[in-house]
Amino acid sequence: MTLLPVPASLAPEMLDTRHAIATPEGVDLTLTPAGAVPRASAFCIDLLIRGTALGLIATLLGMLGALGQGLFLLLVFLLEWFYPVAFELLNKGATPGKRALGMRVVESDGRPVGFAASVIRNLLRTADFLPFLFGFGLLFMLFHPRFQRLGDLAAGTLVVWTPAVIKTAALPMAPVTAPGMKLRLHEQKALIAFAERSARLSPSRQEELADILEPLTQARAEKGVSKLQGMARWLAGER
Repeated sequence: MTLLPVPASLAPEMLDTRHAIATPEGVDLTLTPAGAVPRASAFCIDLLIRGTALGLIATLLGMLGALGQGLFLLLVFLLEWFYPVAFELLNKGATPGKRALGMRVVESDGRPVGFAASVIRNLLRTADFLPFLFGFGLLFMLFHPRFQRLGDLAAGTLVVWTPAVIKTAALPMAPVTAPGMKLRLHEQKALIAFAERSARLSPSRQEELADILEPLTQARAEKGVSKLQGMARWLAGER
């Protein structure tokens, strides 16, 4: 059987599930919706947490007789319906299960999820559960381009991957100095990288590298190292 090639103009649209948003402030945001499998995994983690909590609570309240049974039923209701709402509102849109897998809930325009949207999307879990085992919810997620279930569509929410936080090393203290010549982008990056790695280099190695850039710093040895670090701070936005 011969497979027809996919036109290049259509391939990106078919493979790219990112959701681009233009905010009123003119900032372009790109969100990456999470698919059905990771969302189901997050749900199982949250279900395990709720089940464990209810098991411990049942053991404690069992000693109170009928009063304990009434309190237990009340806590079952609260945990089932307000566990996800509380975490989504107080934990930046992420229940423990979603946070463990690097996901969070946001409004469809990229804003943090609000109270009304969180309540609606979680109340409609009942509809998503039908006819059994989240059949409708799974069906909608599999066929929707942004993997939204019924609750997400009604509330106007998305479950997206949380962007990775890039941690940069602190730049060493040095007098902020503007470079005496125009530097290209890769040269600026190299200068900042040198400053970030200075703490992991011996003083002699720092001076050896700084001496190479004597035409830029007009200095050698320890003074040259200090000037390079000061230029790195300037390039990083300090003035």
